[in-house]
Amino acid sequence: MGENIYIFMVVALGILAITDLVVGVSNDAVNFLNSAIGSKAISFRTIMIVASVGIAFGAISSSGMMEVARKGIFNPGEFVFAEIMFIFMAVMITDILLLDFFNTLGMPTSTTVSIVFELLGASVAISLVKIYNTDGGFSDLGAYINTDKAGQIIFGILLSVFIAFTIGAIVQYVSRLLISFDYKSKSKWVESIFGGIATTAIVYFILVKGLKSTDLFNGTLTEFVATQTELFTLLNFVFWTLFSWILANFFNRNIYRLVIAFGTFALAMAFAGNDLVNFIGVPIAALQSFQDWQASGIAPSDFDMSGLSAAVRTPTLLLLFSGGIMVITLWFSSKAKSVVKTSVDLSRQDEGEERFQPNYLSRQIVKFSIVAFENLSKVIPPSIKRSADKQFTVPYVYVPKSKVQDMPAFDMVRASVNLMVASVLISIATSMKLPLSTTYVTFMVAMGTSLADRAWGAESAVYRVAGVLNVIGGWFFTAFCAFTAAAIIAYLLHLGKFIALLLLLVAAATILLRNYMSHNKKSKVIKAEDSLRRAESSSIQGVIEESADNIGNMIKRSNRIYTNSVNGLARHDIEMLKKNRKGVGKMSSEIEDLKNNVFYFIKNLDESSVGGASNFYINLLGLLQDISQSLEYISTLAHKHVHNNHKKLKYTQIKELKELDITLDDLFSNTQNIFQTRNFERIESILTQRDNLFTMVSDKIEKQVARTRTEESSPKNTTLYFSLLTESKDLIKSTLKLLELYYTEHDSTIEPAKIEKHAQE
Repeated sequence: MGENIYIFMVVALGILAITDLVVGVSNDAVNFLNSAIGSKAISFRTIMIVASVGIAFGAISSSGMMEVARKGIFNPGEFVFAEIMFIFMAVMITDILLLDFFNTLGMPTSTTVSIVFELLGASVAISLVKIYNTDGGFSDLGAYINTDKAGQIIFGILLSVFIAFTIGAIVQYVSRLLISFDYKSKSKWVESIFGGIATTAIVYFILVKGLKSTDLFNGTLTEFVATQTELFTLLNFVFWTLFSWILANFFNRNIYRLVIAFGTFALAMAFAGNDLVNFIGVPIAALQSFQDWQASGIAPSDFDMSGLSAAVRTPTLLLLFSGGIMVITLWFSSKAKSVVKTSVDLSRQDEGEERFQPNYLSRQIVKFSIVAFENLSKVIPPSIKRSADKQFTVPYVYVPKSKVQDMPAFDMVRASVNLMVASVLISIATSMKLPLSTTYVTFMVAMGTSLADRAWGAESAVYRVAGVLNVIGGWFFTAFCAFTAAAIIAYLLHLGKFIALLLLLVAAATILLRNYMSHNKKSKVIKAEDSLRRAESSSIQGVIEESADNIGNMIKRSNRIYTNSVNGLARHDIEMLKKNRKGVGKMSSEIEDLKNNVFYFIKNLDESSVGGASNFYINLLGLLQDISQSLEYISTLAHKHVHNNHKKLKYTQIKELKELDITLDDLFSNTQNIFQTRNFERIESILTQRDNLFTMVSDKIEKQVARTRTEESSPKNTTLYFSLLTESKDLIKSTLKLLELYYTEHDSTIEPAKIEKHAQE
């Protein structure tokens, strides 16, 4: 029975390894897809094929990195087989849950940070148990933990964040000074030299440094590179520069596009070579431990694990199998795409949709940076400043509004630098058998290059800095969560043994399944028909037609929000009111996004439609915002009243609110139907009910005044009720104004068309 338990654990670790590969690639796809996708230099299909080949080569070259899981964090000789298996199980369960949590949020996190701190947390927990059982002290912990190597790894990960940002910014700044944004008009020799430098760096650090641990290169080539490094580098540079020049001049090929394709392959390979240990290092170490123990014939609680300290080569077949799973995940994971979007959004050159809200720290950093830059500018001679500014001037290219979303987030020069710098830094660490956070290296290189490219302007700096701080903050959050969770799970496994293992595996499977279903549901909500859409038309007739869908959707949502506010108050249902507030908040942010888009909307208008269409659209957005603010105020009042456990409204008050809700439901439903069916002639019949609607609200206010004088005893209820009625009146007023605006504008655009038609007849 004892051996069967460990066979089960090895099998479970194998299944967890496959799951971890899927979850891990979903998180880390951003590392090598970001630049190619953001620049749109090559098709998405080509990007995926190139990245897939890179992953396969990288998987083969990752054998040497597997030692980190066996002896990089703890001293295996201090543990027995049973304890090592608990450590490995705790690490894998924690790793999958943690990475899936970040993927579900769409936030890139570090698989390296995760695995390092999970190994640290689990081994510390088991070490403390051993120390406690032998009446030792906390100072004895140093004997169990490989503090030198662990400290080196952790310090290397932290330092890489700052090195990546700095080098990325410097290389991009120099590249832009020499090439400028108008790189297409530059001489072919400039393009060729850039291609030569970039490709030489990638070839040397990736193909040679990365693959030297495999059998793909024979000893002669490896020896030549090691002894004649300068000559090899020079030959490489000459060859790739000439190759680039021939392609550019005689075949009219874009060298930047080739560098991006080659760089994507190289970075995907560097990622797999450095990060595969994060996903399968622990299960492979567990399998090798099991094989050693099984061959020994010693009890699991007595078998010393010092054998893990020896250098053991990982079977190539296992590495290839793992690479295959990573490739399949890359093609089919929807979560991978949402993580990539975070990094592309934060590094885009133009003003895009900002995913992060500014905070105090980001505002202070930007404020300090502006002052520092202004002081530095005073020292630099004006002639040098003018020359530099000229190189950083982005050529104006007219882009129709309908094509804005199809434009690249940044150009090919920046994409090439991103790939070159990130792949070189990661491959250096891989050759030193030092696990590096590929997520943070590639992310910080992208942030550094975007800063050097002046993509962080006054309009976007606080949002970009806030995004960077959020992701870097995730590093510390990941480290803390990984250490704590792995330590707790390892201790639970020590206490509960096989029963605890089964319960934890079932819990992990349940959480993964729930998150998967939640992510799919969230994706469907984002694509829901109710979301408000930006106006794309360039004429007033087109804007009026497009806006009809927005109005219909918003009125439908407004009706639901108002009804839920009344029902939540009547039932004192705090969950309903809390959900209702989130719905209002989402609607308000969508309207804010439409208002932020007004600049681009006006730019795209036809000359003949500028006055009418812009006035109509601006007034329309103002009224939509008025409706949203009224609903926000009503939902906030209702939530606050119930959340503070104030007395319920009286039956008569609830009854009157429901009467008002039914009347508003009728108004909203008719309005929604008009805009969905485009039967705009019916608007007039609704506008004739204006006086009746206002009179109804006024009557209810008068009734409450009378009740307050005679029977009302709750000041809170009275204040709430009056506020709800007056805000409902404002809501009705805004809705009718919106109908009036639409009726007037629609009618004025129809009449000229009718007159022209009659004249032709």
